[in-house]
Amino acid sequence: MTTLTILLGIIGGPELIIIALIILVLFGGKKIPELMRGLGKGVKEFKDASKETRDTFNEEKNDLNNSINGDDEERNAGKANRE
Repeated sequence: MTTLTILLGIIGGPELIIIALIILVLFGGKKIPELMRGLGKGVKEFKDASKETRDTFNEEKNDLNNSINGDDEERNAGKANRE
């Protein structure tokens, strides 16, 4: 079994309620919405950065494929002109 499966099997409903109460006591009711907003902004920034990285990778891959295919077409055209 993986560690994640083991951890998810151990943490159940009562444990989650206890964790939520501890967080409420530590941070207070007014601070939790701020923390969640910050967490949401962080997740959004991470998604944007990963999308930008994926787009850049795909552009570079397409450029490489186009340059390889373009070179092949130029070589084939050169061979046809020689014959």
